[in-house]
Amino acid sequence: MNTRSATRASGLSLTGFLFVIVVVALLAVLGLKVVPTVVEYSAIKKAIANAKSTGTTAREIQDSFEKQRSAGYIESVSGKDLEIVKTAEGFDVSVAYEKRIPLVGPASLVIDYVAATGKGAAGKPGQ
Repeated sequence: MNTRSATRASGLSLTGFLFVIVVVALLAVLGLKVVPTVVEYSAIKKAIANAKSTGTTAREIQDSFEKQRSAGYIESVSGKDLEIVKTAEGFDVSVAYEKRIPLVGPASLVIDYVAATGKGAAGKPGQ
């Protein structure tokens, strides 16, 4: 009687393990490139909300954003990029931009970010 056929080994083979490691490593590298842009986007959202609350005119809102921009390491957007619309309640401040993350060779990851303080969100980047 052959006992080897009755007990079958289960688990991950060496090639399967290497494949899983490569996939996890690629996802980790991609995450390390994307996380800083998400942190910057969060800082931009906070900065436009603070600028809206401290400014009473469009120029004051831009100046307030510029101060927070230099303190918060925001590089993707400047005060001139803000879309400031006067409403009955005050001002709505929004901004739309895209972040291009180079991957390998000519391949890039493009992320469109839109941040707004009111109901009227900014248009898509490039419009």
